[in-house]
Amino acid sequence: MAAPHGFSVSRYAPDRGGLARLLARDSMVRRLDWPMLASALALSLLGSLLVWSATRNRTELNHGDPYYFFLRHLLNTGIGLALMVGTIWLGHRTLRGAVPVLYGISLVLVALVLTPLGATINGAHAWIVLGGGFSLQPSEFVKITIILGMAILLATQVDAGDQLHPDHRTVAKSLGLAVLPMIVVMLMPDLGSVMVMVVIVLGVLLASGASNRWIFGLIGAGIGGAVLVTALGLLDEYQINRFAAFANPELDPAGVGYNTNQARIAIGSGGLLGTGLFKGSQTTGQFVPEQQTDFVFTVAGEELGFVGAGLIIVLLGVVLWRACRIARDTTELYGTIVAAGIIAWFAFQSFENIGMTLGIMPVAGLPLPFVSYGGSSMFAVWVAVGLLQSIKLQRPMSA
Repeated sequence: MAAPHGFSVSRYAPDRGGLARLLARDSMVRRLDWPMLASALALSLLGSLLVWSATRNRTELNHGDPYYFFLRHLLNTGIGLALMVGTIWLGHRTLRGAVPVLYGISLVLVALVLTPLGATINGAHAWIVLGGGFSLQPSEFVKITIILGMAILLATQVDAGDQLHPDHRTVAKSLGLAVLPMIVVMLMPDLGSVMVMVVIVLGVLLASGASNRWIFGLIGAGIGGAVLVTALGLLDEYQINRFAAFANPELDPAGVGYNTNQARIAIGSGGLLGTGLFKGSQTTGQFVPEQQTDFVFTVAGEELGFVGAGLIIVLLGVVLWRACRIARDTTELYGTIVAAGIIAWFAFQSFENIGMTLGIMPVAGLPLPFVSYGGSSMFAVWVAVGLLQSIKLQRPMSA
């Protein structure tokens, strides 16, 4: 018996209905990477509970509304999802033409932070206050434009078949594109974001097939730059103290080492299963500073225990695993480079954030992707997920 008109599920039927189109093998919905989407969304929703627990009693922050940060985190997640859908709809290839404009806008925004429009939040002069309780951290979006800009420069000639690997001149141009905003971010100074950008650049160069001389040269330049920045006194005192406290946790346990020591206490007190959501004494007692942002992982460690904290790590691992599959399977170097840059970004930032709460990495003021409270960070990571999904969707289907 023939299928009802408009509901044929044949791949080539011109009159398929809406439901059939959604369920067809070649439909956008079926071809999305659902394990990645589910894991990222689970992280954001779990993050909303952790942020809620960390802020419901913080009347000096939540304006007397215990649901203030919880609802705003959900709103940020919703906006992030909308940005992801818009990115998928446009497609990473379509966005190639807009990258110069996006790069220019991000560069202007990050430069505005150094003007009177810039504001200092949590010790970092890295924000633009928009009013109404909203603020923007342009350095989060610079991460995306660095990835896209470098990918265009490094992949154009290779994807066109003109050469097998980017030449030295092309690599130099791509590094210049990345270094310019990094210098501006360093002047804020926002050392944590610069660290992420350096790792992104390394990931992009490795994926592009650039000569190993560039990789080792960049690593050497990074070490030399760190020594020079320290010698010239470009770092604020609190940033230097953070590294000193990392090297010697007992240096000043009531001062610069306080955050890390309290974070360890909070995570250690959770045990295997945790004290229960909203029942953590360290979280309820507000002993860990910035617990809704940089130190949100301590809420999971204390209240959800090793199991809950491990779940967050597993979900982040799933996102990275699926991203690696996308990078491996795409047939164009441009897509591979974009995916590799995002992988480097997510992997390092997650490791740094969790590591600093455990005392194995210095405190760098970086949010945990998808989990920490913060609109700019949430929007940026969901746009990145949209780029990854677009790369997967625009890959030619196998027969």
